[in-house]
Order: sequence, then C-alpha cells, then structure tokens
Amino acid sequence: MAGIIGVIMVAGQKVTLGRIHARAIVTIRVSDTIFTIELPDDTRVVRRTTAQPVRSIKAARPRKAGHVS
Repeated sequence: MAGIIGVIMVAGQKVTLGRIHARAIVTIRVSDTIFTIELPDDTRVVRRTTAQPVRSIKAARPRKAGHVS
C-alpha cells in the first residue's frame, strides 16, 4: 500500500508514486535492475538504485482506527 503521500519503499529505495496514488494497493515485481509497479490505472517501471535484497514479502496491514466516542 502506498503511504499517505504516495511514497513506497522497496529494498531500501524510496519511490514516489504521487498523491493521487496515496493509500492505493500496488503490486511490485522486483528484478536485478528494475521495479515494475502495477497501480490501479497504470504500470510504472523504475530503475533500481540499490542492491539491497527484498526482506519482507508482504507489507504491513493498514492500521485500524482507534475507538472514537
């Protein structure tokens, strides 16, 4: 899931998707040289600038809102 301002981090590299994609669920395919990011309405290819391995396959679940009274 893209953050609240449309930025994700993959293998230690920040990728800006834009505010229009904030909170969007994305699929990322990782290769040695590029990331392929599948957005709800588009696909982007971003060149890798780091050589770090991917450590987590699934992103954290969205947080639940606290109790509001």
